[in-house]
Amino acid sequence: MNSRERVLKAFKRLPGLPDRVPIQFDLCRKLADHFGKELGIPVNYTENLYEDVTYRISANELRIAMGSDVVVTGASVSDDFRIEKDADGTWLNEFGMRMRQGDIYVEVVDYPLAHVETKADIEAFHFPDPDAPGRFRDAEALVKKSKGDYLIFGDIEVTVFSLAHQLVGMEKLLVDMMMETEYVVPLFEACAEFQTQIGLRLIEKGVDAIWVGDDFGTQTSLIIPPETFREQLKPIYKKMIDRFKLAKPDLIPILHCDGAVASLLDDIREIGFEVFNPVQPGVPGHLPQEMKDNFGDQFAFWGAIDQQDLLPNGTDEELERDIAEKIKILGKGGGYMIAPAHIIQNDVSPERVLTFIKLCKKYGSYET
Repeated sequence: MNSRERVLKAFKRLPGLPDRVPIQFDLCRKLADHFGKELGIPVNYTENLYEDVTYRISANELRIAMGSDVVVTGASVSDDFRIEKDADGTWLNEFGMRMRQGDIYVEVVDYPLAHVETKADIEAFHFPDPDAPGRFRDAEALVKKSKGDYLIFGDIEVTVFSLAHQLVGMEKLLVDMMMETEYVVPLFEACAEFQTQIGLRLIEKGVDAIWVGDDFGTQTSLIIPPETFREQLKPIYKKMIDRFKLAKPDLIPILHCDGAVASLLDDIREIGFEVFNPVQPGVPGHLPQEMKDNFGDQFAFWGAIDQQDLLPNGTDEELERDIAEKIKILGKGGGYMIAPAHIIQNDVSPERVLTFIKLCKKYGSYET
């Protein structure tokens, strides 16, 4: 059984159980460079329009050599775009957001739509060109290299809600959503249309799944009321997934959504998503048995291993117990691919990364 078949069985797209639970993980640049040098594997970086997504869609050759069962690709920065850092170390990305490097992730410090008020303001804003030179060069090459052996994910994370608040600013956007300000739904529609075009191009290149990414939860609750999600966002996501499925009927739609979002999962399934990631641990409603009992017939799960505290700070024994528990519960009868809940950052040692992979394989047998 190759990796592609293993993941398709875990995602319930092929009958029967895989030979073991599939494994997936993302590495920050420091870890990717470390393992690339150690294993003698060149690390290829695909610079995404939003920099953090770069580490989802890069270093695929390295990650599969280390044990990952999927490859992840996405859109590249245009050949015509050049990052120029100012004296203060900040820079503009292709969306016109002013960025700076934070302790772990990049941060937006100036929003191109910070003063938006009307639908006309949205119509006047120019999104990057989906067909700019070089946009899908890396994706096309990766698909040709990996097709048949690995399931290929097309990543369009920072999709609608997240892209909107990175353009406007979170506080302003949330206030304006509650006030039903004129520009809000047109902004969501414009973000969705841009990412739909990116997703359709990735489907044309041959990806098997589209990975949408927007965070609707905090560590304790939803960011917005469920009614607001259903009125302002749900129809837009439904239209987007419907267009993807029209282009590729056997496409696997995947949602990455951080935070305590169990109360939205019925809506998320109605939109058309089949795989839920990252099943963030340690938040209300996300205990493994709760997830399996309440939503195991609606989704395949992907993730569930804590990278906030357990991976960087827990003991090997604690990590071993957690991995064994997640596979036993979420993997019972199929429907689970194990992974950290987010990109493994440089607060995790290389030795712990290898321990994680080894333990996933040790406890990887599915229970019927």
